Amino acid sequence: MISEDLVVMALGMPGAQESAHFGKRDFRVGERVFMTLPEPGRAVLKFTPDQQLLVLETDPGLCAPVPGGWGLKGWTSLYFDGADGERVRDLIGTAWRNVAPKKLVKASLH
Repeated sequence: MISEDLVVMALGMPGAQESAHFGKRDFRVGERVFMTLPEPGRAVLKFTPDQQLLVLETDPGLCAPVPGGWGLKGWTSLYFDGADGERVRDLIGTAWRNVAPKKLVKASLH
């Protein structure tokens, strides 16, 4: 997978828009960021701390907490080079659901 694959996945989420966050590409719903692309081969996703723990257990090597306070809040690095596309799509979907308005999430399920 390459960054552009993730861009297509992120922009495929209802209400998603591309913007910039600290000089890096980001993807958001409204003002809330669910994914950034800080460097080639790595995305950062907005998980809850519990979701982060689960993905660290179920997908060792695919994800790692962002260093420092951001990681403690659930922000998680996703190393997508060579990753399974469906799994990456699922993880992006989780991050999107964490920030999208509840009405939008509910509408996307139908």
